[in-house]
This record gives sequence, C-alpha cells and structure tokens, in this order.
Amino acid sequence: MKHIPYLAAAGLVGALMLATPVVAQAASPTRAMPAHSSVTPANTGSSTDTAADISRQDRIFLRKAHQGNLAEIKAGRLALRKGRCEAVRHVAHVLIEDHSRMDIELRSLADRFDVRLPKTPSTAQLRQLAKVAALTGREFDVAWLQLQAAWHRETIELIRKELSRGRSPEVKALARKAAPVIKHHLRLIDEATEHCCR
Repeated sequence: MKHIPYLAAAGLVGALMLATPVVAQAASPTRAMPAHSSVTPANTGSSTDTAADISRQDRIFLRKAHQGNLAEIKAGRLALRKGRCEAVRHVAHVLIEDHSRMDIELRSLADRFDVRLPKTPSTAQLRQLAKVAALTGREFDVAWLQLQAAWHRETIELIRKELSRGRSPEVKALARKAAPVIKHHLRLIDEATEHCCR
C-alpha cells in the first residue's frame, strides 16, 4: 500500500497536465475541435489513474492516431508547396491546423498514461506520400486528394474500433471528439475532388 501516495500524485499531475490550456494557434476553418478543449478526466483524483488503466487497444489507438496526425501534417505541408488547385491548398491548411491541435491533446493523454509514441509516420504512410510527392500539377492534386480520402477513411475505422473495443473512458472520449473532425475533413476532400479533378 506504500505506492498509493505516488499513484495519487501521478493522477494529480496528469489531471493538471490535461487542465493546462493548449497554446493558441491560428483560427481554423473547422470549429469542431476548439484550441482550448481538453479531455475531461474520468477519475480525477483517483489513485487508479495509472498506465495499467488502459488496454492494448487504447495504446494501439493512441500510437496509430498519433502517426496519422503526423502524416496528415506532413501531407498538408507538401500540398501547400505543390498543390496547384486552390481547394487542395485550402484542405491542406485545415488538415495542418486540426491535426496539429488534436495531436497536442493526444500527446498529453499519452504522457499521462505513459504510452510511448512513434516519432514519425508509419513506413507505409511515408512511402505513399513519397509517391505523391514525385508528381506535379493536376496529377499531384488528384493523387493527393485520393490519398487523403483513403487515410481519413482508415482513421474513421480506427476510431470505430476504439469506441467499440477500448477500455479507457478518456481515450474513448478523445476518439469520440476526433470523429466529427475527420468526417468534416472527408467532406472537404470530396468537395475539393469535385472542384479540382473534373
């Protein structure tokens, strides 16, 4: 029982980390994930807020969602440089803003539960992005939008799995908050595809 004060302190530190306001960023066209939002701790003050409180599924979600955020930010920056169609550049800006904001929140939660996150997108994501980066003009725009549609559908499936199989209320809350943002991105991608790829 000598570990109880340490665990309680860890829970308090985690709660304080999550309560800290996120550094303000430029206003995003998307309002679904405000910059000041944070996950509300389900067990604030509880001595059971430890790494053991999340399941393997929760850890998988945090790691894969983080890699997805990194990939989307990288893809967005690429499109700002190479995109020919204005709608592609608009989508890129939204992706950078929203995925950066969501990743701040995700990293805070991962730190609290001692989940080590990858430092880069996955090998497959980097390979796919490199293929798109080799293109130019309209071919780039079309391939970039197709990749974004595929990645966002994969993210929706990742969220669905977390909501149905995850154990941590806080990780599931993070997934639930991300869902409307990702769906909004898909709508923007579809609209840009209509505009840029006809």
